[in-house]
Parts: sequence; structure tokens; C-alpha cells
Amino acid sequence: MARSTARKRALNTLYEADEKGQDILSLLEERIQTPGAQTPLPEYAIEIVRGVAEHLDEIDATLDTHSTGWKVKRMGVVDRNILRIATWEILFNDDVPDKVAIDEALSLAKTLCDDDSPAFIHGLLSAICTAKEKPID
Repeated sequence: MARSTARKRALNTLYEADEKGQDILSLLEERIQTPGAQTPLPEYAIEIVRGVAEHLDEIDATLDTHSTGWKVKRMGVVDRNILRIATWEILFNDDVPDKVAIDEALSLAKTLCDDDSPAFIHGLLSAICTAKEKPID
């Protein structure tokens, strides 16, 4: 299964946990055990959800640091979870080039979010990439 599809499935899981106020990993285990009407979660979707859950505090802090005007808690649920996936890929998954993480996030945003979201997401993820590339003195 394509990684794009896995990202979409991961987004669905993160969105559901966020909306329900449910622990991400407990919902993930439910989805693994009982996929319901959908096909089982792809391995990469499971890796994303686990990675986001494991690094959630650091991911949200990074988003808060680089976002101008909108803290994570004020962002739309879909926007915030697209950003969490891409930030996890940028900071914690060396298998995905930063540009691919950004492009995939923009693709999701263009189909699932309002018209202003892609530009906001692109700017925020670009700032995170720029900060990541700067050497620490």
C-alpha cells in the first residue's frame, strides 16, 4: 500500500483520537484489533500513529514554537494532525525526505482543509525544516 494512503489512514486515526479526547495508542490498538468496515491499517500508518503518540509533546512544542499566531490547541483538528504527521516525518523519520513530508501534508490539506490551510501548513513546516538544518552553536 502506498505511503500516501497510509498517511491518510494515520490521519483518520489521529483525528478520531483527537475528536474523542481518547489516548492515541489505545485507539490505535482498537483499530489494529478491530478494523471495522475498513481494511486493516497499513504498517506505515501504524508506525506514524505510534511515532506521533511517542513524540506528541515534542511535536506540539515544535509546532507552537514555529507557528505565528496559532498555537496547536487553536488549530483545526485536521490541520493540527496533518502537521503532527509531517513534523514527525521531518524530525523523527529519516526514511522520508523533508520535501516529501511537506508535499504529502500539502496534498492532504488541499483535499481536506479550507483554502487557507495549505499556505499555513507549508509555511510552518518550512520553518521547522529551516530550524532543523541550522547547526546548534
